[in-house]
This record gives sequence, structure tokens and C-alpha cells, in this order.
Amino acid sequence: MASELLLASRASSDARPRADGKFVYAGAEKLYLRGVTYGDFREAADGCHFPAPSIVEADFAAMAANGINLVRTYTVPPPWLLDLAASAGLWLMVGIPWEQHVAFLDRPSRDDGIERRVREGVRACAGHPAVLCYAVGNEIPSSIVRWHGRRRIERFIERLYTVAKQEDPDRMVTYINYPSTEYLRLPFLDLVCFNVFLEDEERLEAYLARLQNLAGDLRLVVAELGLDSLRNGA
Repeated sequence: MASELLLASRASSDARPRADGKFVYAGAEKLYLRGVTYGDFREAADGCHFPAPSIVEADFAAMAANGINLVRTYTVPPPWLLDLAASAGLWLMVGIPWEQHVAFLDRPSRDDGIERRVREGVRACAGHPAVLCYAVGNEIPSSIVRWHGRRRIERFIERLYTVAKQEDPDRMVTYINYPSTEYLRLPFLDLVCFNVFLEDEERLEAYLARLQNLAGDLRLVVAELGLDSLRNGA
């Protein structure tokens, strides 16, 4: 019953997440986003990119118990995972993967395919009360941005943003940037998101202040922070 009430509450138009000034709100409640990343995971035999539902349910419960309220995924979650997130009181930042590490604008068939995958990914989650926002791209390498040119990349990200809004107009849409391409100008985004890997406290504090200046009147979210323990140790 509790999870059904939560789903019903989040489904109301007043509770949908929205950006207002430098903050994010759900209804009248100001959301202070405290998130973790979840994935990538090895693809299962059935094609799912997430652990079994029982594992995900336990993970989400542990996150909620420790004050987490936002989970970033790197692949589009199945319906059951969306439901588990809502039941645990968690919001999702839904990532939609595509081949940003190649010269993707050199062939029309490739960028059309990327648009199609973004459309299908958003459509699969559209309207679900657990979705906070969609990430329509992640860290296009600086070499690829230089190859295509900044303005072409900015226009393509805006194209993906528009596609996502067409499929789910009531949810926020973002692109995950990083310091090497901080010069991209994307004022249409609902959230300004950056992956930041600075382990020195003073350098991190200084760079976060810089990002706030770059974000201007938009909302800043740090989408990744820290080092990969697989390569660097716990």
C-alpha cells in the first residue's frame, strides 16, 4: 500500500520534478540531490543490463537508508527497475548510451540512428514517476568536438534534447559534460551536469565555483565524482 501511495503521489502533475532558478523542485519541495551511479553492469543472458530484481531492490533499499535520493543509470532501465526505484523513494537520472567516441556526424545514417535510440529510450520510460531526468549524451571527447566543430556538436545535442522533450515533455533533459569540453554552450538544457575528477579538495572547490559561473542561472549537478576503484583501488 505504501509503495502504491508513493507512485500515485509522484504521478500527480504537482509532484513532477522541475527546474526553478538554481534549484530542482518536486511540487513545493526543494530537492537537494544526493546521488550515486549504478552500472554499467555485464549484460545478462536475457539482454538486461542490470542485476536481478532482488539484488536491485536490496541495493535501492540500502541507498535510501543512507540518504541517497538519486540514482544515475548508464543504460535505459526496464519497467520493473523504474517501479523499484519509485517504491524505494528514489529518483532516476536515465542515461541513453550511444557511440559518442567516434566521428558520429560524418554519416547521416549514424546520427539518425542515435536520434532513434534516444527517442526509443525516452519513450520506454516516458511518464514514469521515478524519472527525474534523461541524459541524452555523456562526455563527447574533446577530439570529436574539435573534429566536428563546437557549433555542430551543440546543435546535435539540442536535436537530442528536442527529441527527448517530444517523447516526455514533463521531464527534465540534460547532457553530461566534462572539463575538457566545458566551453560548449548549451543554455537549452534543464540541468548543467558535469563529471569532475579532482581529488584535491582545494582544486575541487575552485573548479566547482568555476562551474557555477559557467552554469549561470541554470542548475548545476555533479554527475560523477571520484576515481574508479577497479583501476585505482578502494
